[in-house]
Amino acid sequence: MTQHERPEDIRHEEFDERGKPMVPATPRDVVHIRVGSFVLIFCFAIAVLGLIAHAPVITWIAGIAAVITVVDMVLAIRRQKNRGAGEAG
Repeated sequence: MTQHERPEDIRHEEFDERGKPMVPATPRDVVHIRVGSFVLIFCFAIAVLGLIAHAPVITWIAGIAAVITVVDMVLAIRRQKNRGAGEAG
């Protein structure tokens, strides 16, 4: 048994020669998930400011952008899961 293997592991991750885990996610999927989470926070802040300022157009635009971002993140997670086992991000 190597230093990275434990008997209770269900998935067997591969490790490179430096000992870092090799995951099935592509950098593009990771970027979509991480940037998407930042955009969601930004959209929430803009929507709250739009509600406070009684600006429904800004609130709707932020809501639409949030929905598009969620769809993009879901597609990135599905692409990643189709490649193999692993968690997003």
